[in-house]
Amino acid sequence: MAKTSPGQFIREVRQETSKVTWPTRKETIVSTIMVFVMVFFAALFFFVVDQILSFGVGKILGLGG
Repeated sequence: MAKTSPGQFIREVRQETSKVTWPTRKETIVSTIMVFVMVFFAALFFFVVDQILSFGVGKILGLGG
């Protein structure tokens, strides 16, 4: 494994970060909103599934009214 000096490492890091395509502000905002929407739907889905399973287990064990 080749050893590189700290200076060489920093130069290589700067060179690689210059190749990165950073998202625009609009892309970041849209992506963030989509994440929140998906989290909301996932939470809603798991809440509904939990309620159904809870109801079913309650009926099976005779705990439900």
